Amino acid sequence: MYIKQLSIFLENRQGRFTEVAKLLGKENINMTAFTVSENSDFGILRLIVSDTEKALRVLRDSKYAVSEADVICLHCPNQPGALGKAMDIITRAGIFIEYMYAFSEGESAHVIIRPDDIEKCERVLTENKLELLAASELYRL
Repeated sequence: MYIKQLSIFLENRQGRFTEVAKLLGKENINMTAFTVSENSDFGILRLIVSDTEKALRVLRDSKYAVSEADVICLHCPNQPGALGKAMDIITRAGIFIEYMYAFSEGESAHVIIRPDDIEKCERVLTENKLELLAASELYRL
C-alpha cells in the first residue's frame, strides 16, 4: 500500500510555500499532509495531495522542480509507546528510514515513512499486524 508523495524544491525565500498552496488550491487539489525542510539556499516541500497526477502537471507547468516518490502511511494509536513499537520492528528488520513525518487527530496517529527498502518495510509491518493506510483512506482523513 504505497502512497505517492511529491517533493518540490523551493528557493528559500518568503512566499514560496504560499505560492504553491495557492496554486494547488486554485486547482482544487487538497494537501492532505506535508512537511518542509530547509537549508540556507533552498527548501524541500514534501506533500501528499488529493490528486497526484494533476498536481504534478500543474506544478511542472508552473516551472516548479517536482519529483514523485512512494511512501508508506502507518496508522497507529495516538498513545505513548505506539510509535516506538513500530520503529523497533523496523529497526530490528534492518530497515533505514530516510525521513518521516506525522500528524495525529484524536485517538489516531498517521506516520508517513520513506524507508530505504519500501517493499521490505511494508511486509515487516503487515506481518507484525500493524495497519498501513492506502492512499484513498488517507485522502478521506
